Amino acid sequence: MSSAPLLAINDIGIRFGGLAAVQDFFLHMPPRSLYGLIGPNGAGKTTVFNLITGVYQTQTGAMLLEGQPLGGLPPHRITSAGIARTFQNIRLFGDLSVLDNVMLACQLRAKNRIAGTLVRSRASVGEEAAIRMRSLELLDVFDLRARADEPAQSLPYGHQRQLEIVRALATEPKVLLLDEPAAGMNSGEKRQLAQTIRRIRDEFQLAILLIEHDMELVMEICERITVLDHGVTIASGPPEQIQCDPKVIEAYLGVADDEGAEEQSSKGAEEK
Repeated sequence: MSSAPLLAINDIGIRFGGLAAVQDFFLHMPPRSLYGLIGPNGAGKTTVFNLITGVYQTQTGAMLLEGQPLGGLPPHRITSAGIARTFQNIRLFGDLSVLDNVMLACQLRAKNRIAGTLVRSRASVGEEAAIRMRSLELLDVFDLRARADEPAQSLPYGHQRQLEIVRALATEPKVLLLDEPAAGMNSGEKRQLAQTIRRIRDEFQLAILLIEHDMELVMEICERITVLDHGVTIASGPPEQIQCDPKVIEAYLGVADDEGAEEQSSKGAEEK
């Protein structure tokens, strides 16, 4: 794996009024890496995603994809550059079919313009057929081809989240941001998701950054994890290091591990 970062995020931050939602955030992702971004509710994780994808404009620092700056670009330009995402709250086109949701995303890389499509030129017809076939192949990632003609809103919640991932893949990203992909899934679906995320990384040869509250999933599949608390990075490292980090334990439990042990020892002594 190359040591040069595919995605380089250096010292980015944003304030809303007097509140520093994210500050001094760094992240370097090599090609085909699988990283996690975790933290308590309100820690700033989705805000980081919004900064990376241009929903918010960073007020400090810089972001580069393959050495090219992303700062100031609108979301559609960042998607074109090679960064795709899913959302914490599902944003499918519910009235459109499962297949049409994916085909729309494939249009980002279409070569034929509107004029060619309107007159149904041979090139546009051929490209539309290729897009349809490619979309059906992408639906196979989550075994959704059989439901291609159903309205997206008719899918169970877990399958809707899967469709969001497929739609993001249709834009041919170099970096894929997944915002709580396991939300609403049962334990069996989560195990399958873990395998699928690895397969997506390898098959599509992209880097994946994952926000997830299911710690078992994060610790199982992520090579490196960054932990946010109140917009500040409190830890970054491999899973085995993060699991034992006192600052991480304190952020999640409200008390550091050693302090908790001392408190329990004190209570025991008082009871005696």
